[in-house]
Amino acid sequence: MHLISIILPYYNKKEYIKQTLLSIFNQTYKNFEVIIIYDQKDLKDFYYIKKIIGDDKRFKIYKNKKNFGTSYSRNKGVKFSKGKYICFLDADDLWNKKKLEKQIIFMMKKNALIGYTGYKIINSHSKVIGLMKAKSKLNYKNLIKSCDIGLSTVMFNSNIKYSFFFPNIKTKEDYILWLKLSKKYKFYGLNEYLSSWRRTSNSLSSSIFRRLIDGYKVYNKFERQNFFISFLLLINLSVNYLLKRLMQKIDS
Repeated sequence: MHLISIILPYYNKKEYIKQTLLSIFNQTYKNFEVIIIYDQKDLKDFYYIKKIIGDDKRFKIYKNKKNFGTSYSRNKGVKFSKGKYICFLDADDLWNKKKLEKQIIFMMKKNALIGYTGYKIINSHSKVIGLMKAKSKLNYKNLIKSCDIGLSTVMFNSNIKYSFFFPNIKTKEDYILWLKLSKKYKFYGLNEYLSSWRRTSNSLSSSIFRRLIDGYKVYNKFERQNFFISFLLLINLSVNYLLKRLMQKIDS
């Protein structure tokens, strides 16, 4: 069985981290390592996490000297990773117990370098409030119009681990990376709801203003489009986001 590296940045998610870690413990696929990057300056939650992990040698926790942010922490985790495949899981998201098992079979069957799955949308009480389906394939032409990939659903072949780097931006750092990678690689989707993404009222990704600012940066700064094209792409992205929100509610 191939080793899977799971990268998990942690910052101020004590309310959810035990449930998240249990969703890893309960995986039917057991050959994995978990690299937790503790991104808080204080240690108030560090020993709580250590207690949950216990003596399981598959779990390793590294401390940042200060709060550097999720992009820095994910990039650091990738550098430490040893697996044939790499996954990311945010500290408040959850996995179906067969997530790793089903996805690695799918990746090997498709000979895919990058794969993702559908996911459930849950609230702060873990109640399902929506669903996001996974399209069978995505490329740059698809992704430039709409970001349809959940970070906690993604699995990479480590052969391309040095091809990706999360940029230092408050939100949409994963979207920037998907766009970059989609210029070289195909994204293969497994349309099963194998992850759960938590939508909370105080999360960065829930701020409309922040999303608009960073959405514009995606196109203008990182995709090097002029003001007019960047503005049009932002409108298109926003419309597709609203349509997805509507469809998610219908599906749920």
